[in-house]
Amino acid sequence: MILSLTSKEPGDISWMFDWGDAFGIEHYWSHLLGKVILISYGFCLLLVFFYSILQLSLAIVYAQNKRKKKKEALALKKDFMPRVTVQLPMFNEMYVAERIIETVAKFDYPRELFDIQVLDDSTDETVDLIAKKVAEIAAQGVDIKHIHRVDRVGYKAGALDAAMPEVKGEFIAIFDSDFVPEPDFLRRTIPYFEDDKVGVVQTRWGHINKDYSILTELQAFGLNGHFAIEQGGRNAAGHYINFNGTGGVWRKACIEDAGGWEHDTLTEDLDLSYRAQIRGWRFQYLEDVISPAELPITMSALKKQQHRWMKGGAECFRKMAWRIFTAKKVKVSDKVHGLSHLFNSSVFFFILLLSLLSLPILHIKDSFADLNFFIQFGSVFILSTIFLSYYYWHSFRDKTGNFFIDFPKFVFRFVQFLIVSMGLSLNNTVAVLEGYLGIKSSFVRTPKFNVQSKSEFKGNKYDVKKISLLTIGEGLLMLLFGFTAVNRAVYGDVGMVPFHLMLTLGYGLVFFYSLSELRTPSE
Repeated sequence: MILSLTSKEPGDISWMFDWGDAFGIEHYWSHLLGKVILISYGFCLLLVFFYSILQLSLAIVYAQNKRKKKKEALALKKDFMPRVTVQLPMFNEMYVAERIIETVAKFDYPRELFDIQVLDDSTDETVDLIAKKVAEIAAQGVDIKHIHRVDRVGYKAGALDAAMPEVKGEFIAIFDSDFVPEPDFLRRTIPYFEDDKVGVVQTRWGHINKDYSILTELQAFGLNGHFAIEQGGRNAAGHYINFNGTGGVWRKACIEDAGGWEHDTLTEDLDLSYRAQIRGWRFQYLEDVISPAELPITMSALKKQQHRWMKGGAECFRKMAWRIFTAKKVKVSDKVHGLSHLFNSSVFFFILLLSLLSLPILHIKDSFADLNFFIQFGSVFILSTIFLSYYYWHSFRDKTGNFFIDFPKFVFRFVQFLIVSMGLSLNNTVAVLEGYLGIKSSFVRTPKFNVQSKSEFKGNKYDVKKISLLTIGEGLLMLLFGFTAVNRAVYGDVGMVPFHLMLTLGYGLVFFYSLSELRTPSE
């Protein structure tokens, strides 16, 4: 192994070891190893590029659809007022349980035509809080029932499935405990079920605590992309979309026809959505109907949420991919977008692999002049970032209408979002691998806080924080990419420095956020 700090001829080493004779291996084999790494690197780039093209296509469809004359929202008719059951699945939600029960009880819908099921799997004082609040609401003449399970089999999906025999309505509205739906929610969603082929109506998530911190602002930025371009674009193009687990309404017959709630994945909503659409049910997405909800305000809570979503997505791909691929009545375009949708969480695995492979790529670049052309060709994939920026530009909701003000603000926020997303790639990759390997874990719910400003935060006993191996790994990756970026900049090879600096900042932010939270109160 050769280590030198002096400049040499092209093809020789500049400051790192020479792969031409790496670890005592003959040149032929080290050259072959370089080619294998380069091919793997190119494969990751291609997958990320393919992902960005599909996102771009959805953004184009979304933009075209927005330019069309807007259809008037359907209004509730007196001759179509079906009975609706509202389900509120909960587990140890002492901070928000009362709020969601009170909110739903105020729905502007005939009281004799809707009832509420509080599906409570709690094991702490939340049980008593819910029981007291349910009794209070029932005394107001609202049909409400407290269903408390003690086994928690199947977690959220199990609770929803267990309550199905007691559902009174033809339609089922579902809300997680951190949501605060508007009183007219049912009046604005139920009319779309006059079309008896519609199985689900999904609304857009709002963000009641978006301005809490930069962390919540970036989450809102990312979720707005999903709820505008992915849901809106797919729905406009006629592709499959998904029920987002909350803030939507199911036709009871659709759930039953699709096989009911199953709990073999952590994203039961995504799983049932695809089973229902393969059966021929249509989903309706309402971008203009907003269901406000709370965003995680701590890094530990965000990591838990991301882990569940990413792992559940991988589990659903493993479960549903072949079924979608072989479905006879599904269009090819729907199959492509459906499979890519379920595969989306895997992009974090390829981002992590891409970043790690970029380190030996630098050594290969220094050692083999004949491979440099192929390495330089990888710069073409800057297009991936451009395509994704177009995607997020159309979902950016902080526009003022002045392009010269909005665009710089967007670019700054987009770069911040990319940096933090890179920093979460280790956490999310572990989740994706667990999903594909079939490693089972419990449904870890995202801690809810019921705070909108930092002055309101007094701690949360559910948000348990500790230094994990993942946190240590994020710190090590910060040091690794930071060292590489500085060294390459010093020696004038700046091609990958911006990429490695973004990785350094991303892992650094996630790492230091995680450490700083160890000092916050937990009650």
